[in-house]
Amino acid sequence: MPGERGTTRRTLLRATGLGAAAVAVPAAAPALTRAPRPAPAAADGYRAEYHLTVPDQWKNDPQRPVWVNGEYLYYYLYNADYLTGGTTAGTAWRLATSTDLAAFEDRGIAVPKDTTANGDVWSGCAVVDTANTAGFGAGAVVVLATMEPDPNAHTQAQYLYYSTDGGRTFTPHGTDPVLANPGVKDFRDPKVIRDEERGRWVMALAEHTKVGFYHSDDLKRWTYAGGFVREGLGVFECPDLFHLTADDGTGRWVLGVSANGKGAGLPNTYAYWTGAFDGTAFTPDAADPQWLDHGFDWYAAVTFERRSAGGSIDPRTRYAVGWLNNWEYANVTPTIEADGFNGTDSIVREITLRRDAGGTLYLASRPTAGLDAHVSRTVPLGDLDVTGHRVLDYTGTAYELTTELTWDQVTGAGLQMRRSADGARHVDAGVYGTYAFVNRGGVPNPDASGRWQESRTPLDPAARRVTMRVLVDRTSVEVFFDDGRYTHSAEAFPNPADTGLALFTLDGTAVFRNTVIREFAV
Repeated sequence: MPGERGTTRRTLLRATGLGAAAVAVPAAAPALTRAPRPAPAAADGYRAEYHLTVPDQWKNDPQRPVWVNGEYLYYYLYNADYLTGGTTAGTAWRLATSTDLAAFEDRGIAVPKDTTANGDVWSGCAVVDTANTAGFGAGAVVVLATMEPDPNAHTQAQYLYYSTDGGRTFTPHGTDPVLANPGVKDFRDPKVIRDEERGRWVMALAEHTKVGFYHSDDLKRWTYAGGFVREGLGVFECPDLFHLTADDGTGRWVLGVSANGKGAGLPNTYAYWTGAFDGTAFTPDAADPQWLDHGFDWYAAVTFERRSAGGSIDPRTRYAVGWLNNWEYANVTPTIEADGFNGTDSIVREITLRRDAGGTLYLASRPTAGLDAHVSRTVPLGDLDVTGHRVLDYTGTAYELTTELTWDQVTGAGLQMRRSADGARHVDAGVYGTYAFVNRGGVPNPDASGRWQESRTPLDPAARRVTMRVLVDRTSVEVFFDDGRYTHSAEAFPNPADTGLALFTLDGTAVFRNTVIREFAV
């Protein structure tokens, strides 16, 4: 997926001009390569300290990482001409590598744009062809990606590139598509998995409100097998298909898509269904999707296999990463003027399949354990009793805070992060009544409409407790509630000088138990 190419806005606004609609917080808060690796964020800069950011210019969609020679190869869409041509200037695939999914080495462009008459390279996937089914050699890395030779016609189709040097550089397999467009507008973002049981490859493809399924023996010739259709969630992009074993031993398939449920009061992130897949058709456990993120900025997400040091696959855990942005305001960021780039990823997550008390299977998220090796400072705060408001003796622009929030009787409680010295500006996260929330309305943020300021997820107030794991960086907040049952990711652009942290309650006392802050040097 190259982005919504008809909606490009080259509005590169300064942080002081963002968030003009100072939305009141609804009752929930009181009044790359190491050489050259991007330099650490300066006091007045916005570059993230422990999230992956593009070295320069622009990035958008992550591409599913693959495991080659003891490391993950992570490709993403990169536009080297963003400052002169905008998002329509076209994307290549840039490569970063990692062994722990916390620190990444930039390796430059792997799949260039405009190497053929078909133009730039959009989203797709890479696979390792261990058995040499495509004929490029055992272990060749094969990329299938969408290209659109003529944006004025229905020409989105799937093309093949291959690498024989471990995924560092790629060669186009001719100029013809391996899966041609049958005459539809939306026909993109192939996601390919190996169906070992049936000895073939399976592709999931985004086709407007359908995910189409295709089969192939050699990655070069594809046959349509069927599709999964759901209306009311916008145009599907970046489909995903994988199998996980739940904590109770249940094996289940998961079908995911990047979808826009805003019209129905749902997220604009990663929708997913658990169900059964027989190699041709997917049968969901329920008609309505669940969401892997309930914030505003976790789009074009991909999941991928968790590998041991020896390369074996963990059947109970996958990784996931998303683009910390949204096409409604993709160009609105102070990073391009302050730091020369536009493009930040979420933290890599570990996702597992769990069953709740009602019997529903769901995906739970937690930040990758790879971060643990990069802790540069730990600040244990213990148990903190709060009635009303408590400013902590801690300042920072990039950190992780974990706590168990408990109460007997309160209307609401939570955190104020990136708080200004006068207390007027802050990003809030916590609980209120029957929901948990994240609210960015108190600081500059990319949503000029003022509509997308607070995200909410269900909360059982009778439990009188909720765990919170909050990852704050210079332009983002990611909050994991209830051991990752619900996650909220949001862009925000606090003033770099706003570094305070406070706790609050409404109408009662709460205890923030086992509160710990960690900082990272990645």
